[in-house]
Amino acid sequence: MDRALRLAARGLYTTTPNPRVGCVIVRDGEILGQGFHERAGEPHAEIHALQRAGARARGATVYVTLEPCGHHGRTPPCVDALIQAGVSRVVAAMQDPNPKVAGEGLQRLRAARIAVESGLLEEQARELNVGFVARMTRARPWLRIKTASSLDGGTALRNGQSQWITGPAARRDGHRWRARSCAVMIGIGTLLADNPHLTVREVRTTRQPLRIVVDRQLEIPLGAHVLEGGHALIVTAQDRPEKVRQLERLGSEVVRLANPEGKVDLVALMHELARRELNEILVESGGRLNGALLRAHVVDELVVYLAPHLLGDTARGMFDLGELTALDQRVELTMREVRRVGNDLRVVARLTRGG
Repeated sequence: MDRALRLAARGLYTTTPNPRVGCVIVRDGEILGQGFHERAGEPHAEIHALQRAGARARGATVYVTLEPCGHHGRTPPCVDALIQAGVSRVVAAMQDPNPKVAGEGLQRLRAARIAVESGLLEEQARELNVGFVARMTRARPWLRIKTASSLDGGTALRNGQSQWITGPAARRDGHRWRARSCAVMIGIGTLLADNPHLTVREVRTTRQPLRIVVDRQLEIPLGAHVLEGGHALIVTAQDRPEKVRQLERLGSEVVRLANPEGKVDLVALMHELARRELNEILVESGGRLNGALLRAHVVDELVVYLAPHLLGDTARGMFDLGELTALDQRVELTMREVRRVGNDLRVVARLTRGG
């Protein structure tokens, strides 16, 4: 199963909106076939493994990181292929998290008198598909905020200068988080200050994430880099038909999601992104949007790069949360990882309370 998980991870940058899945077919300690799902619309991991195993798959054991599909989607059900191949046992790391189909594939295998087990290395399988699981179980994508700061928490000088806080290794590592994400999101303040491209450039990838701009007043300049080549989603709270038409002519899409205060409804935005089959969202914005997302309780994870220098108490901070008046108002985190990346530290933490 560990080998199947490593195979599944080879689809880290490509499978969206599908989950990352790996499969290994074994008999008497010999690997007969293996494969992984690469992108939506193409064969699933089980099909690749069965093709490599051929007739030897009869009577073999199949290790797969996600319950084989038992329904028609973009491709035929993998359950049918496993039954036809005559495998004797299927071990799945986890059931399909989609409540509409969870368990269906395993039930069909059992009905065909194939031995079935599930739960082997389940935690690792869930981690590999944390966004897919989130979208299927709560109708929201996995939201990850990535930010970089000095050791004393400064992300930019008071005058806005911020390039570069961290070193080249950390910036390259940040592009890996972009590459695995379905979308990269910023606020209009970050766009106006930095005019970023939000594209993956430092690592090899066959696709670019959707670029999302949260722009309450629809202030985005028509020459902004994120609008180049289309594939951008502008989320606003204002009704400005002419500006919308101009953006649409550039190949972008504009969605209006206003809350009663006239701001962008961030909870509604998360549900809209899930409806669009986006699994993982990477936020690369400033303290204002970061803080608003935290206050809306839609943040799952933080990726923070800490640089070995100090910017002082006038520097801009990572999260605009307003003034807290009691310690029980703090946002509590669970530390997942601390790793050195070049001359910087990368901290990965998850929200445990207040998020």
